[in-house]
Amino acid sequence: MQRPLKHIICKNTFWLSAERCMYWEEEKALIAADLHFGKTGHFRKSGIAVPQSIYKEDLQRLISVVQYFKPQQLIITGDLFHSEANKELDFFQKWRNDLSTLKIHLVKGNHDILPGDWYQHSGIEIHQQDWTLHDIYFCHDLSGPASIIPNAQLYSISGHIHPAIHLNGAGRQSLRLPCFYFTKNHAVLPAFSRFTGTHLIEPKKGDAVFAIADQKIFRVS
Repeated sequence: MQRPLKHIICKNTFWLSAERCMYWEEEKALIAADLHFGKTGHFRKSGIAVPQSIYKEDLQRLISVVQYFKPQQLIITGDLFHSEANKELDFFQKWRNDLSTLKIHLVKGNHDILPGDWYQHSGIEIHQQDWTLHDIYFCHDLSGPASIIPNAQLYSISGHIHPAIHLNGAGRQSLRLPCFYFTKNHAVLPAFSRFTGTHLIEPKKGDAVFAIADQKIFRVS
């Protein structure tokens, strides 16, 4: 795993990982968005032959970053799961049982529609729309109801749009890469799952963008 890149928010240190998540040093918290666990199983139930290996690789990546950072808590800014329960969630349950001491916070996203008792049984603390920890305001979709931030001094972290940046190279070469997107007041995390679409962002002067390619992360100037 490439060494994470350091980024400061509200005088706190965050380590950005090429595995599409970041670690909040002061709170010993791993933060990720849009894992969409169970999505490949949902597609297969609909008759679309998506290999289960995609989901297993995402779950293994989560295991790897937990082992690397050794967080005390995991904060998910929405869409931990993709839809209704299917057999793929059995793999998640085994992972959860193996890491039962890890505290999990889920700020629910539009795809998080499992019954409340399922989350409770899995030891996941639910936050229906948003959640604030010190100076950080977590939500899933900053353009939705959670856009009304209770305190203007808070810095918001969200997901939902699966941000990407378009880069041009020599010889008409171009790349569309998932990225972390930081503005003065908010951040949008890349989708943790690799089985997702992306939305091109249009950064402004002063914004910070960190692109991800070939399991490497780099700042885009």
